[in-house]
Amino acid sequence: MDADVPHVHLSIALGLRGVTAVGRPAPTATRPPLDDAQIRDTVRLARTGDAEAVESLIRAFRPRIQRFCLARLGRQEVAEDVTQETCLALTAALPRYEDRGVPFTSFVFGIAANKVAMARRSMTRSREVVHAIPDGASREPTPEQQALSEAGLRHLLTPIFELPERHREILLLRVVDQLSADEVAALLGMTAGAVRVAQHRALRTLRRRLGVTGT
Repeated sequence: MDADVPHVHLSIALGLRGVTAVGRPAPTATRPPLDDAQIRDTVRLARTGDAEAVESLIRAFRPRIQRFCLARLGRQEVAEDVTQETCLALTAALPRYEDRGVPFTSFVFGIAANKVAMARRSMTRSREVVHAIPDGASREPTPEQQALSEAGLRHLLTPIFELPERHREILLLRVVDQLSADEVAALLGMTAGAVRVAQHRALRTLRRRLGVTGT
């Protein structure tokens, strides 16, 4: 992630005090344990059907996909389902993936965005969500799971969802999903500079609405 993205709590990014926020989880939990060159090499192997390479990519991106889905759907069980669908779709798409200079991360989150949109349409039609039955013994939630709890996430993101759609999405992608400006630009069809400008304006609007002064 490039230097202008806050590597801290969203509350600090907004200049807030005393606000419960989704903290920045440990890098191993939210960021692929692979650098760009390793991702390219792993993708190249995965395209040939190398099962270990495919597993490595899914393992690297799944936590970030889940965070992306939960921030937009607001329900843990639905986010889990959409995360699984995204991972399956990503696995199926890998043999057809072509590196055309677009960050692989943007390709991954493009699939996730499509699955989230489909889930939203389904939720709108039905207005009912079927709760998933746990497939194993219950476990104590990890600190990341606690930080990403539905109630905490809704409380934090409510002001963000009052922003214009483009500003809202850029802020989610940059601060919550922790994508770089280049990755967001490729995903949304913008330039990296335009992404940074929009992010700055979104944060400024958010601070103003929350009554936060200063930069």
